Amino acid sequence: MVEAYVLVTVGIGKVHDVVEELKLLDCVKYIDAVTGPYDVITRIQAKDLGELTKTVIQKLHKIDGVIDTTTAIVIDL
Repeated sequence: MVEAYVLVTVGIGKVHDVVEELKLLDCVKYIDAVTGPYDVITRIQAKDLGELTKTVIQKLHKIDGVIDTTTAIVIDL
């Protein structure tokens, strides 16, 4: 299992709508609207890196209002 934080930049006035869409995705484990350079931080889970990539590109990026994402993969130390 692979987990990652996805830092999301959202269009003006779209944060609530994006958060509601993210809540519908099974892969999403946590969602927070935040201040600072990003608007939303979410933690997602996938079976492997390939599925993680597809999730970000094919699901998150297609949500109306999402402008950009930065993905930080969680590593085991």
